[in-house]
Amino acid sequence: MIFKENLPYFQIPKPAIEYTAGATASRMIDGLGFRYYWATEGLSEKDLIFQPNSEARTVEETLDHIYNLSIRIINAALLKVNGDIEPIRSFGEKRKKTLENLLQASTIFRESKDVAQFKILFPNKELSFWCVINGPIADAIWHVGQIVSFRRSSGNPLPNGVNVLIGKKQD
Repeated sequence: MIFKENLPYFQIPKPAIEYTAGATASRMIDGLGFRYYWATEGLSEKDLIFQPNSEARTVEETLDHIYNLSIRIINAALLKVNGDIEPIRSFGEKRKKTLENLLQASTIFRESKDVAQFKILFPNKELSFWCVINGPIADAIWHVGQIVSFRRSSGNPLPNGVNVLIGKKQD
């Protein structure tokens, strides 16, 4: 994996050799991580406070939500019960921790022989791995798309050359 500024997902990692359920879930998270990296690269204070209307979240509030979703994903991978989430104040720290959570979860899922063991755990209920996919993973992908749209609307589009199909930034 190539890191820029010690952050994962500057480039999408090489795929697993075998097509397994764990490798597939891992690759979904890698795609999310790559998109998140570039959606958040170079955000300004103006971008962070942008919101398309008074009913919508700001970019920073959306980033908080994505961070919380990354915690749900890593907690599922670690089989950890979800509880209160310690807020992170700085954008840079939140970005770094979100990317690290995604990389750690991706690694665990990629190496797994049975993803059915991974669940979203709450103190009084548990949800299957299907809910990890259609819940926090899919939701985070959705919200990263919002960040891309919002930053474009605030006058700061994605850097040129970001290619989500091949998972690289081309010059």
